[in-house]
Amino acid sequence: MADKSPEIPLWEVFIRPRNGLAHRHCGSLHAADAEMAVQAARDVYTRRGEGTSIWVVPSAQITASDPADAAETFDPADDKVYRHPTFYDIPDDVGHM
Repeated sequence: MADKSPEIPLWEVFIRPRNGLAHRHCGSLHAADAEMAVQAARDVYTRRGEGTSIWVVPSAQITASDPADAAETFDPADDKVYRHPTFYDIPDDVGHM
């Protein structure tokens, strides 16, 4: 008899640690819905209290660039020198910019 149960969705888990503001990807897990994914992420990835916020995102909803296309994806930015103003002289009294 074939199994007709729906596949349990895969979720990507992001945790914001206490010492930072950015969420970081820490792993993946399977859960039936978003609420269960948050609970499972809390249990699996924050056992030592290292998180202040959890994001879960269905893996199927993530769109990513292909690493094989990195040259054509990122090389066009090299043509726009104005985005990286390294050619300006900054006076010493300005300090760090």
